[in-house]
Parts: sequence; structure tokens; C-alpha cells
Amino acid sequence: MKTKRIPDPNIWVIYTTVVLLGIAYGISIAVLAIHLKAHGIPELAMGGLAAAFAVGIASLSIPAGWCVRRFGPKATFAVALLGYACCVSAFPLFGSIATLTVARFFDGAFSAMIWVSAETALLSRADESNKAYVMSLYAVSIGIGYVIGPLTAALVVPLAGTAATFVCAGVLAASAAFFLLARFRVGDPGESAHDKEIEAEETAASKTSALAIVWSTKTSCFGTFAYGYFQASVVLFLPLFLIAAKGVPKERTILITAFFAAGMLTASIFVGKLGDRYGHLLVMRSLAAIGGAMVASFVLLDSFPLMCFAVYLAGCTLASISPVSLALQGVIVPRRDLGRANGFYNAAYAAGMLVGPPVSSVLFTRFGGGAMLFQLAGLWAAFVIFTLVFAGDDPGHVRHAATTSRI
Repeated sequence: MKTKRIPDPNIWVIYTTVVLLGIAYGISIAVLAIHLKAHGIPELAMGGLAAAFAVGIASLSIPAGWCVRRFGPKATFAVALLGYACCVSAFPLFGSIATLTVARFFDGAFSAMIWVSAETALLSRADESNKAYVMSLYAVSIGIGYVIGPLTAALVVPLAGTAATFVCAGVLAASAAFFLLARFRVGDPGESAHDKEIEAEETAASKTSALAIVWSTKTSCFGTFAYGYFQASVVLFLPLFLIAAKGVPKERTILITAFFAAGMLTASIFVGKLGDRYGHLLVMRSLAAIGGAMVASFVLLDSFPLMCFAVYLAGCTLASISPVSLALQGVIVPRRDLGRANGFYNAAYAAGMLVGPPVSSVLFTRFGGGAMLFQLAGLWAAFVIFTLVFAGDDPGHVRHAATTSRI
């Protein structure tokens, strides 16, 4: 498949692969807590399993960048998909907390390899003026899968149980791998010829130090750290805050996630176009300021419809930062270093997932949900300040400043 704006067919192959993978993710996530609860796993241990997943992401993100550089994104992507398929299919076979922890660790590890390889392939093939748009469609592809996945799980669980549902997710992930292997073409005449360009750059250029890569992408890494911190904290504690402090019925809190996802799906493509046109960091800063304000507003809101609208706006803004921050990496980092840069990027996301819940739980327990939400809003405010201090990290900002000075 090709379009005028995205002529490379491999990009569309990746989108299709990611939709299949997103459905597999959505299926497994939808039944995970139910499955664990049915097998007598306590809530505290469930939190430990979530931490094991984040540790898996953190541990393999940087090595995944090396794998992409050494073996190419196609091979790394396919192997990671098959690894995830085996891992999620075998999950029902594990009954002890120790074996489940190992399974969740490898779930995160293979996921990290998937994300790094997919994002590297997309960024290396996207045009300089089109990266945020390409990455926004990537985010939408994942989001579509996350919507379809739980609906699929709702059909499978009554008929075959949670164990069969995990197997269904594994079959979808394996199908995604085989589709990628069959359709992703390296070196096709119709391709954008980026593979040969990358190979020439790797041969001619000296290796960039890890510190230099991290420093050049510090604003993107901070953005994804903040999002991982925010996402992991909100998933755990926002429903509890709504139930305890706002009197929202437990079953209605499920709608919160749906409104957040709807916001991301409706805004990501539009936001991506803005990032490509006006500068990625400027757009990220604006999104963080609006989204942070929405998070803080929860403390004051009492109307559930208004809460849902605030969550929708938070999804439109905060969830749309990730594809724009990835696009920023794509214009800062040379193609030869994209795999390593995306490894550090995903490691920062995992670090946020690890740090956020413990800190938020302390604030929630000692000072209440309001304090917890204010610290999340404060984190986004810190990110806004950080992007102002390092505005020069965005080449779009530099070009705009140069144009303004000439005028």
C-alpha cells in the first residue's frame, strides 16, 4: 500500500503489523488481572508483576538498539514478535509468583525489542518533514489494536476462558511476525533506498558515544519518562481517587480509560502535522502545558461528565506527546544511531513506569489523591520548563529563530 504522502510500502507493512500486535496486547492486558485473580495471586504481587514488566523493558531497550544496528530492524522485529507470541501463549502454564514474574519480565523484554525495531524502521524511512505524521499513524495503529483487543477478549473469555484468550493473543502476535517476514522488503526498487544510505553512513562514520546520544535526545527522553511515570501512576490510582474522593461508582471508572484512548486516537494525526510544521518541541511543550492543567483540574471537578471531558483532553494532549517526541529524535539523531537512540528512549519510558507508582503511592497514602494528582501536574510543568531551557535542541526552533533574526 502507498499514498502520496507516505510512498514507502514498508511503512504500511509496519502499521498493519502493529495493528495485529496491538490487538494481541489489548487481549492479554484485558484478561491479565482477571486471570491472576482467579488463580489466587494477591494484589500486592500483581504490582510486583507490573514492575517485572517494566524491568524487562528497561533491561532490553538499550541492547535492542544494538540488535537493530547489527541485524537490522526487520530481523529484530520478527524475532521479538515470535518471542512475545511464545511468552504470552505460555503465560497460562505458569502458576507461581516466581514463574509469573519471569514471564512478565520477558514480556517486557520482547516488547522493548518490538518497539525499538519498529520505531527505528519508521523513523529511518520517514522524510524529514513528515516524521511526526508517520509516528502519529504508528500511535494510532497501536491504539486501534488496543480498542479491538478488549472487545475480542470479551467474546473469547465466556466461550473458552482466560487461558485460551492468552493463546489467541499469541497466535495474533505470531501472525504479525509472519506477515512482516512475508511483506517487508529490504532493497526493493520502489523502496526509499534508506537501507543503502544507512549502510553507507555506518561504514563511513565513527561510532557516536552513548553520552552524546542521550544528551542530544534529552528532551525526548524526559518527555517519555514523564509519560511513563504519569501513565503507570494514573492507571493504578486515578480510579481509586474517583471512587474514594468523588463518589464515582466502580464500574463507571472503566470509562475513564476509554475517554483517554479516544482522545489519543482523535488528536494524534492532527498533532503530528502540527509538529512537522511548527516544530516538534514547541508542540510537545504546548501539549504538556494543556495536559498538565487537565490533570490538576481533577482535584476541583465534581461532575463526572466534566471529568470524562478532562480525561479526553488529557488523552488528546499527553498521549499525543509520544509520537511527536519520537519524531524529534528522528530529526536530531543520524540514521546510523536511531536504533541506539530509540533504545535509550524506551529505557527512559520504563524508568518512568518504575519510579512513578512507588512515589505516587506514598503521596496517595499519606496526603490523598489530590496531592498525587498535583505532583503529576508538577512533573509536566517541569517538562515545560525543561523544553524552554533546551529549546535549541529542536532543529525546527533553530530554523525559526534564524528566519526571525533575518527579518
